[in-house]
Amino acid sequence: MSRLGHTRDKIYKTVARQLHGVVPCWVCGQHVLPAAATLEHIQPLSEGGNSHLENLAISHDVCNNQRHATGVVPVSAEQPGKVQRR
Repeated sequence: MSRLGHTRDKIYKTVARQLHGVVPCWVCGQHVLPAAATLEHIQPLSEGGNSHLENLAISHDVCNNQRHATGVVPVSAEQPGKVQRR
């Protein structure tokens, strides 16, 4: 598994633990199953974003692809899947 794959699993488990098993998609807000989870760069790498935890969130694979196809960040997504730092 790639390094980002390990990061995705770690973030997913952390969010699930914090939110009692419910992991919302950063884009649509619906629950994401582990098999459908992808890492979303909140600020895309192509726009100067990075792969630090502050710039990563969990989303559905379909939502991630649709967001990048349109280039639009939904107003309703206020980072519900973002990991809270201790």
